[in-house]
Amino acid sequence: MTDRATARAAKSALASRFAADPGVAGVGLARQDAEYVVRVDLTEAGAGGRVPHDVDGVRVVTHVIGTIRPQ
Repeated sequence: MTDRATARAAKSALASRFAADPGVAGVGLARQDAEYVVRVDLTEAGAGGRVPHDVDGVRVVTHVIGTIRPQ
């Protein structure tokens, strides 16, 4: 089971890695199946191929949310 501190470290690593990637809208933590995972929100499905399935043993999940626009 992944603890929160380990998941936070993995989140930070991915956030830095994808900071300039236009296909990634955001990187955060989520709870899934009683453990922490890193959630990567994508603007397009094609960007998912660049996201690893895990980082330092922490599972990474992706969700396509589309482009974020200010209102």
